[in-house]
Amino acid sequence: MRFGGIDVGSLTAQAVVVENGRITGSKSIGVRPNPVESAETVLGMLLSELGLRHQDISYIVSTGYGREQVQAKGLAHANVSEISCHGVGAVWLLPGVRTIIDIGGQDAKVIRMDASGELKDFVMNDKCAAGTGRFLEVMCRTLGITLDELGTLSLKARNPVGLSSRCSIFCETEVLHYLQRGTDKADIAASVNRAMAERVAALARRVGVEPEVTMSGGVAKNGAVKSELERILGVRMVPCPVDPQIVGALGAAVLARKMGGER
Repeated sequence: MRFGGIDVGSLTAQAVVVENGRITGSKSIGVRPNPVESAETVLGMLLSELGLRHQDISYIVSTGYGREQVQAKGLAHANVSEISCHGVGAVWLLPGVRTIIDIGGQDAKVIRMDASGELKDFVMNDKCAAGTGRFLEVMCRTLGITLDELGTLSLKARNPVGLSSRCSIFCETEVLHYLQRGTDKADIAASVNRAMAERVAALARRVGVEPEVTMSGGVAKNGAVKSELERILGVRMVPCPVDPQIVGALGAAVLARKMGGER
């Protein structure tokens, strides 16, 4: 039996198919104008690559933005919160993980799981963009670099500057100020990543950090943010063995397997 998961985020959408306890395929795309179109597109592309039809998937769970709409459209049989899906997906990949730090485009979450793989606790950022992928996106635009360049550029920093503001808008003003003074972009990039890590670390302390710890979501690909989080929290992150952006969709597929009758 095959089971599927669909995760529509603010910037990207993912689909995963699992069969016989392993991932048989995954797909990630940039989001379309609405969640249903994103879900239709990413699932359609994945099924096409696997040579499957929608009816070949026994049970599908949707998660993320518009997950109810995706289910209502008939693309999924059920919907589950992204908090549960990221936790379940991470523990399925790494059974020893108890803390998952998920940083997406519009939110950041720290999720605690117990030894039985059940959700123990979680905390999310407030509506402010600080501490989310949006914060990095704005700072990259100001620096004139891509998100992919932000992490590698940080490694060249020699004298990171201080970013005092906790607000993304004021932080952008500070970055502009440093650029106008001729400050090395690498030093500013390192400060941006550090500021991001400090915001997420503060969030993590609210719920507590229990080893093992891993990261999911697009920002998990930024090695500089990951390293700063390790330094601030005093932990070593367990590397995610798959693309960290598919963890939510994977968790949805794992839950689909359970809800669809196979354990």
